[in-house]
Amino acid sequence: MPKVHAIDLINITKKFGDDIVLDNINLYIRQNEFLTLLGPSGCGKTTTLRIIGGFETPTDGKVIFDGEDITNLPPYLRQINTVFQRYALFPHLNVYENIAFGLKIKKKSNQEIKEKVTRMLKLVNLEGYEKRNIESLSGGQQQRIAIARALVNEPKVLLLDEPLGALDLKLRKEMQVELKKMQQSVGITFIYVTHDQEEALTMSDTVVVMDKGKIQQIGTPIDIYNEPQNRFVAQFIGESNILEGIMEKDFKVWFLGIDFDCVDKGFNNNEDVDVVIRPEDVEIVEIDSSKLKGLVLSVLFKGVHYEMEIQTGDFVWKVHSTIMKEVGSEVGLRILPDNIHVMRKEK
Repeated sequence: MPKVHAIDLINITKKFGDDIVLDNINLYIRQNEFLTLLGPSGCGKTTTLRIIGGFETPTDGKVIFDGEDITNLPPYLRQINTVFQRYALFPHLNVYENIAFGLKIKKKSNQEIKEKVTRMLKLVNLEGYEKRNIESLSGGQQQRIAIARALVNEPKVLLLDEPLGALDLKLRKEMQVELKKMQQSVGITFIYVTHDQEEALTMSDTVVVMDKGKIQQIGTPIDIYNEPQNRFVAQFIGESNILEGIMEKDFKVWFLGIDFDCVDKGFNNNEDVDVVIRPEDVEIVEIDSSKLKGLVLSVLFKGVHYEMEIQTGDFVWKVHSTIMKEVGSEVGLRILPDNIHVMRKEK
């Protein structure tokens, strides 16, 4: 018997009045997967999460959980827990009582509650914090308690709605690593919502890029970054140089008045295309060893690399390189075939 998906969203549409927030979404989420819904504000990612959690009901479509239709099931009857950006911890309860709250509601024995809370505190690296007041904890510690409180109920799916948004940059990066470790340790499905591309690429097994209520692309972080399917994904995920070009034939593309070898095929001969080249994939070389030449307009030091704007004709390249060239200098630019990504024009 084939393995059942953790969640199936089938033809999900959600309207608020005349506004279509989700437009016929179809998505499956595998068991034990870390899947991230990624997109700008208003793209529909949080609404998707709320529909999975039971906090919203779709206008049309079905939510299938472990093969069962749960579309109209209330949140408390779903084997799904949620961690919100505002952690919603109880300030009048200490750490132990916050984590134990759901277990007490289920009338578990004191011994079972103690064992599970102790295990959760160990998982989130907060052993010995049982009697601490919530308000005495840092933002990162409160976030860990919120996760522990959700996980102690042993849900099959954990929903996380931008849970790192309130943390400072350093702590956010640390918690990205911790969250991925937790997910692998407990072995359950995590569905994560964020507008932060780095978070999505760092933690996820699968990334779902959304915009205007539609799914733009689904894939691994490497696929999403290296093989964007349209201009929106290319621009939203990282930084890109996007140029208009012509796919002359398989493995040969023309842009900026020059023919380039590439690894793409399957286009019509002389088809109008968009060409995507990441800033780190543009090499600075000696001016006499390249058919592509440019003038350095600006240089910024970014720590691990220099970010330069280099003009070629009417196009200004963004280039990331460990080689720094002075503003006003002429340089050669080289782009290897593997670093050229050709996309069909959007209709």
